[in-house]
Amino acid sequence: MDKGTLYVVATPIGNLGDITLRALDVLAQADVVAAEDTRRSGLLLKHYGIKTRLLSYHEHSSDKKDDKLIALLLAGKDVALVSDAGTPLISDPGYPVVKAARAAGITVVSVPGACAAVTALAAAAVGDGRFVFWGFLDSKSGPRKKQLAQIKEMGLPAVLYESPHRLVAMLKDVLIVCGEETSVTIARELTKIYEEYWTGSASDAVQKYAGEEPRGEFVLIVECSLEETEISEDEVRAMLRECEEKNMTKKDAVAYVAGRLHLPKNMVYKISIG
Repeated sequence: MDKGTLYVVATPIGNLGDITLRALDVLAQADVVAAEDTRRSGLLLKHYGIKTRLLSYHEHSSDKKDDKLIALLLAGKDVALVSDAGTPLISDPGYPVVKAARAAGITVVSVPGACAAVTALAAAAVGDGRFVFWGFLDSKSGPRKKQLAQIKEMGLPAVLYESPHRLVAMLKDVLIVCGEETSVTIARELTKIYEEYWTGSASDAVQKYAGEEPRGEFVLIVECSLEETEISEDEVRAMLRECEEKNMTKKDAVAYVAGRLHLPKNMVYKISIG
């Protein structure tokens, strides 16, 4: 018996018109649609007159649910995987079943479409096409600040997702880690009636959203770059030599010097071997 195909299908992030003809065909012809929220996906299918059976599949689904979907695929059934909105696996459920399907030799096909991160970037005019996507940062301030420090070290615009009730706390951490003048673009309710873009400093962002009740789904584009420094390579080499005299490994020395001088690790490493 031939195995079925697992289709990873992108769905609209707001406007129901933002779905491809190919996605509609796949959803209509699949034997099962595995959905993060069957009620929300049910509305989408009903809107387009699609009557394919819905099966619940979300981030809290058990291994048994993964096994059930794999069993269907091995039995020759085609399964379409969708999330609440946008592209599955991009800060949405789906990773375990897609990984299991590939391990079982099942064909996995991605059906492209809407993605909130790319949608926000396309209208924000940020950077030169290079960016880092991080999705949702940690919900706790301490770990979140460490993640922001990692992002800052990369020196690229970062695309983040955030919920309304954590938005202000996130912005305060951006201000602390990246600086008050860090440029932040906030996209809200993309493709929906109340779609909105706002750009300003981290300081202004905190002031704006602390004074109102944030509503909707948010995409943040944070230009959290490294501060310019006038530290010379000779100063870096001198500190590296001090670390060597203390019998530190090269890896530890590079990390130490980078942290002390607020420089990217790759820059310090290049100096250490130069």
